[in-house]
Amino acid sequence: MSVLVGKKAPSFSAKAVVGEVIVEDFSLEQFLGEKYVILFFYPKDFTFVCPTELHRFQEEIAEFESRNVAVVGCSTDTEMSHWAWLQTPKAKGGIQGVQYPLVADTNKTIASAYDVLAGEWDVNEEGQLVAIGEMVAYRGLFLIDKAGVVRHQVVNDMPLGRSIVEALRVVDALQHFESHGEVCPMDWSRGDKAMVPDHAGVSSYLAN
Repeated sequence: MSVLVGKKAPSFSAKAVVGEVIVEDFSLEQFLGEKYVILFFYPKDFTFVCPTELHRFQEEIAEFESRNVAVVGCSTDTEMSHWAWLQTPKAKGGIQGVQYPLVADTNKTIASAYDVLAGEWDVNEEGQLVAIGEMVAYRGLFLIDKAGVVRHQVVNDMPLGRSIVEALRVVDALQHFESHGEVCPMDWSRGDKAMVPDHAGVSSYLAN
């Protein structure tokens, strides 16, 4: 698994669905210099853990927007699959009401670039492509700053849902560091005491 933290987020241009609209050339470049981005991958449309995550991001979208963060989801499904799932009511397992963009990584190149693509592929002796395992995305999440640099990443296996609280906490920690130059210790949350990054700072923090 590649570590992208500290590196430029891989760029892409792909179809995406925003509400009921299919966008032909969606990219993260529109946010450069303007917004932070939470880019999260999920395995499949019309599945089980996935809608719980997509709905939670929508429920907390105002919290992300108040922090100047754009939320973008991505899976290896087609844009038409995204669109159909977005028209399906929540009571029937759908994600109707989700308004942030869902990127269609149909060619699996985006998940591959972010190194969250499960399964493997090879070419056999007959020159045929052979897939081993399902070629879908793990539950990867990437926090990208306004300069387009990845500052945080986490990747869960498919059965393991993520924490919206942790996603917001890491955004808060990054923004606190950028605003105040203080580093954020273990389990830090917005409003907690942070630490000056020197010997005196850590001594003061631990003493209290």
